Amino acid sequence: MYYFYVLQFDKNKKLYYGFSSDLKRRIRDHKSKQSDFTARNGSFKLIFYEAYLHKKDAMQAERYFKTGYGREVLREKLKHFFGGVA
Repeated sequence: MYYFYVLQFDKNKKLYYGFSSDLKRRIRDHKSKQSDFTARNGSFKLIFYEAYLHKKDAMQAERYFKTGYGREVLREKLKHFFGGVA
C-alpha cells in the first residue's frame, strides 16, 4: 500500500502533505525530526490519510491536494476539524 497523508503543526497550524509506502515509519521519522520541515515546525498531528494500491496514485493525490482546488476539497472533507469553515 501507498499512503497520501496530511500533518498539521500545533504551533502555527501549517499543513504538511506527503506520501509514503510505510505510513507508521514515516510518522516516526517526522516525530524524531528526521525531516527538515518537521524539525523546524515542532509537534504535529496526523489529520488525514488515504491508502492506494499504486505508488503513482498516491503521488498524484499529493500533487492534487497541494493545488488550490485540492486544498479546498481537503477543507471540505475535514470541515468539522477545521471548525466548519470550508
